Amino acid sequence: MHRIQLLAAGLLEKVEGGRTLTEALADAQRQAPDLTPAERGALQDIGYGVLRHLAEWRRVLRQLLPKPLPEPQLERVLIVALHQLEYTRAAQYAVVNEAVTLAGRLARGRFKGLVNAVLRNYLRQRDELKAAVAADDEARYNHPRWWIKALRRHYPQDWQAILDMDNQHPPMTLRVNRRHVEPAAYLQRLRDAGIEAECLGEEAIQLARPVGVRELPGFADGDVSVQDQGAQQAAYRLDLRDGLRVLDACAAPGGKTCHMLELADLDVTALDVDETRLGRVADNLARLQLSARLVAADAGDTASWWDGVPFDRILADVPCSASGVVRRHPDIKWLRRPGDFAELARQQSALVDALWPLLASGGKMLYATCSIFPEENREQLAAFLARHADAVCLDDQQLLPSEQHDGFYYALLAKR
Repeated sequence: MHRIQLLAAGLLEKVEGGRTLTEALADAQRQAPDLTPAERGALQDIGYGVLRHLAEWRRVLRQLLPKPLPEPQLERVLIVALHQLEYTRAAQYAVVNEAVTLAGRLARGRFKGLVNAVLRNYLRQRDELKAAVAADDEARYNHPRWWIKALRRHYPQDWQAILDMDNQHPPMTLRVNRRHVEPAAYLQRLRDAGIEAECLGEEAIQLARPVGVRELPGFADGDVSVQDQGAQQAAYRLDLRDGLRVLDACAAPGGKTCHMLELADLDVTALDVDETRLGRVADNLARLQLSARLVAADAGDTASWWDGVPFDRILADVPCSASGVVRRHPDIKWLRRPGDFAELARQQSALVDALWPLLASGGKMLYATCSIFPEENREQLAAFLARHADAVCLDDQQLLPSEQHDGFYYALLAKR
């Protein structure tokens, strides 16, 4: 177990250094290629869990340790062990003993006694320590203080529900490919396979518990894909019909591209700046037996890839803070800084300004983010409409994280 604890502490170190959890997990698997599937699963669960509850554990350590630890890695080991004691089924004695063993390998073993004492004191003082956590907003809600303050300002009625939802495990939602099977029929196939699920409407089916995609009937044949219900809204909002020329300007990994093609016979250009990620779009299209024109290019540099023929529909799924998908990516809340929004806003406005001339007269562009912050959403919409007299907003909606879907923003724009 102490090997998993060491690798998990390494994940936290990388995220603290600015890497994403996805990148850190990939590094860990390269570092330890001999991990069993069970060990890889345990490492992933601990990594995600620690980042969901990071502020809570930092607050607990401040209570248990009057002075900062001289070795940062020891604090990370303690945070991992505390998380295991509270949120995993691992035996308490094993968690403590293995963390002490790991401490013996760090700092020449000088802090074995301290690690042992901290973890055992936590078990003895758990109730009073939890009371201290509940009295501290950052620790209670496990978000940076500035993030909590911003949500309270923007969503005075909903901020607590948003924060609580961010700390939940995300649902696993499927998108049924109607070209292959009707949702009601696929729901019955799931039940026949012993997989509990319910229809959310349209093509969305939510599972009671996540399963591996190999367990999903017909997944390899393209009958179904994994996609959040909120993300599925993009294709519906674009008012698609057969024969339209469509641009998906930031397409990877291809969920929205494929959904559009499932709904209508379209001439789709799927563009992404990252050629490697564009390969995932190709894989999804192949599995679903669909086709699109794939282009690896910077969407904002239209001169380098556009053929001069206007598009009837454009999906502008712009770069954003990803503040609406924190429960799927808990590292986001610790990686973001208040100053990030000015640069994100600049990128967003530059991209939609570059794409707007590519839209045909009477065409529609969907501005989309997976953010819940107004600076990236309604404030961007207002600024865009002020810059473009030929644009009109037909509809916009802010989806907040819920039991059914993640947080998304959509604004449908038409060219007069």
